[in-house]
Amino acid sequence: MAITDYDAPRRTVVELEEDSLEELQARRAAQSPALDLDEVEAVEGFELPGADLSGEELTVSVVPMLSDEFRCSRCFLVHHRSQLTAGRHGQQICSECA
Repeated sequence: MAITDYDAPRRTVVELEEDSLEELQARRAAQSPALDLDEVEAVEGFELPGADLSGEELTVSVVPMLSDEFRCSRCFLVHHRSQLTAGRHGQQICSECA
């Protein structure tokens, strides 16, 4: 990815046409190693989504559903009874899904 300094003064078309091929290649070669190092550092710090987490142990406390709560039959989330709407065939549906 090329780095562009948008605050630098723009060169005229005549100046751009005067650049020689060797000069452009030299600039490109001078920028290349720095970009390659940045890419390597970015890859080393990146963790893949399918990483092996078999050695990890997760602890989650599960709280049972309270008497004033219900489970929506569409989104399967637990909501307070104040969000209950009448669904078809006696289904319990939250106001967000209705």
